[in-house]
Amino acid sequence: MSSSSRKAKNMNNNPIYKNPNSPIESRIKDLLSRMTLSEKIGQITQIDRRVATRSAIRDLSVGSILSAGGGGPFEKATSSDWIDMIDRFQNAALESRLGIPLLYGTDAVHGNNNVYGATVFPHNIGLGATRDAELVRRIGVATALEVRARGAQFTFAPCVAVSSPNKSQKIRRQTCLPTFYEIPSHSTMYVRNSLVLEFIPKCLFIIH
Repeated sequence: MSSSSRKAKNMNNNPIYKNPNSPIESRIKDLLSRMTLSEKIGQITQIDRRVATRSAIRDLSVGSILSAGGGGPFEKATSSDWIDMIDRFQNAALESRLGIPLLYGTDAVHGNNNVYGATVFPHNIGLGATRDAELVRRIGVATALEVRARGAQFTFAPCVAVSSPNKSQKIRRQTCLPTFYEIPSHSTMYVRNSLVLEFIPKCLFIIH
């Protein structure tokens, strides 16, 4: 066997993208060079948990799954039940050709509210009324801990959309009242917890 053949075989058996000691840019470049167009499309796709199947995740190289409201494994599911469900999805992803793990997202707009027995906090409109950015930060920390404990890596929170009453004069409790000060300071404190929690795997918050 020639040296070039041995090198190619070694790269296939020990791909750079699976080596945690390799530079991140090298890992990304190596992985992208191996991916088909279909796999790239799959990786930028997020599907709802209720339509996720083992075969779809494995064969289509799905990149992410979302559990929105009502997206748990069953009613009154605990953190351990969520972990079991997410682990099954992750195992399916690892069975794909390149073995790329899933990015699992969930809604946790007022605490880890999709998990039975989790701590539930006031909605964003209530948090804004407190005018207490430090309290909001602590709530973000608690939410990050509980979301990560159930196996999810990121949450679609906080919602900082401005609530503008329509013809029905309804104000959504998930939104914030229109001000120029409270919105940026409170949302920043809520998200910042993901950067200071060095003692746990980071939980990514998506502002929407």
